[in-house]
Amino acid sequence: MAPDCPLCAGDGGTVVWRGAHARVVLADEADFPGFTRVIWDEHLAEMTELAAAQRGAMMALVWCVEQAQRDLLRPDKINLASLGNVVPHLHWHVIPRWRDDSHFPAPVWASAQRDGDARRLRARVLVAGYRDVLAARLAALAKA
Repeated sequence: MAPDCPLCAGDGGTVVWRGAHARVVLADEADFPGFTRVIWDEHLAEMTELAAAQRGAMMALVWCVEQAQRDLLRPDKINLASLGNVVPHLHWHVIPRWRDDSHFPAPVWASAQRDGDARRLRARVLVAGYRDVLAARLAALAKA
């Protein structure tokens, strides 16, 4: 644990699921409904610091989140990112994107390209059930 790390000191979002070594959270990004993080609990910076089985488990979580987003939210694209430049704690961003969101086709961290209010409001309706279904899928994955 690194006391100055926000992902060690807090959850990093609204917890959807917590396993033995990782957690999945909704990032609570108002402009990007469904934005989800998969966070390794131990303070490590890179995937290669994990054992092979741990890397597989981490990516299985990422893929489970991506599939749930595809099935439930039906975005035009999903962005996967593991940057860690600002917070060097191993985590993946799984971000559903729509062609009319405020930043598309640029990354969510870039400048807005347009107002994304219409999509954001439509997507919030979809996201309402996403959390519960995602939690169930992650629990089933953990049991497998």
